[in-house]
Amino acid sequence: MNGGADLGGLMGLGPITVEKNEPLFHAEWEKRAFGMTIALGACGQWNIDTSRYTRENVHPADYMVTPYYKIWIDAAIRLMKQRSMISETEIETGTVIGASAAVNRKLKASDVDAVLSAGGPADRPTQGHPVWQVGDHIKTVNNHPRTHTRLPRYARDKTGEITKVHGFHVFPDSNALGLGEDPRWLYQVTFKSRDLWGEQGNPLDTISLDLWEPYLRALQ
Repeated sequence: MNGGADLGGLMGLGPITVEKNEPLFHAEWEKRAFGMTIALGACGQWNIDTSRYTRENVHPADYMVTPYYKIWIDAAIRLMKQRSMISETEIETGTVIGASAAVNRKLKASDVDAVLSAGGPADRPTQGHPVWQVGDHIKTVNNHPRTHTRLPRYARDKTGEITKVHGFHVFPDSNALGLGEDPRWLYQVTFKSRDLWGEQGNPLDTISLDLWEPYLRALQ
C-alpha cells in the first residue's frame, strides 16, 4: 500500500540524521513494547506479514508523527481486539474483565533466546522452476495495491537485472491478508540508481531489492 511506511523517494523530510553510538532503545518503554510484540507474535494468532500490514495501515500523517514502537503497540492492540484477546474496556481500565480467546501457544521467558536465534524462516520447498535466471533483465509491474506489498513505489514500472535467485518463499501480499502462505519464487533484483531516481541518481550507485515473481514481467 502507498502509506506512510513507504518513504523511499519522498521529499521534504530533510536529511537522515545518524546518531553516534545510538542505543538499541531510547527509552525503557520501547524495550517493553518490543518484548510484548515478540511475545504476542509467538502466540500464533497472526503472522509477521499481517503484523507489518497492520502497522502500516494507518493514516500517513499519523504514521509520520508517531514513535516507532508506539506504532508496534497500537498495531498489536488492534490485532488482539480483532481476535477477542482483549477488549476496549480492559485496555482503558487496565483490568482483566473476562476470559480471552485461547491462543495457539505461549512464549516462555526461558525460550526467548532460542526463539529469536532461530528466527522465522520464510523459505519453502520448491515447486516448479523459476521464470527468471541470473543475468535476465525484467521490468517491475506498475501496481498500487491498497493492501500489503513488498514492492516499494519508487521501484514500480522500472527495469532491473536479476542478480540472485533466493528460492521459493512465502508471498507476503497473500500471507498478510490471511490467504495462506502462497509461496512464490523470490529474486534479488538490482537497479541502476538513475533508472530509479533519474538525473538526481548517482551514476555509480545501484540498489538491490528482494522481489517476488508476481512483481516482475518480461521486457517488451
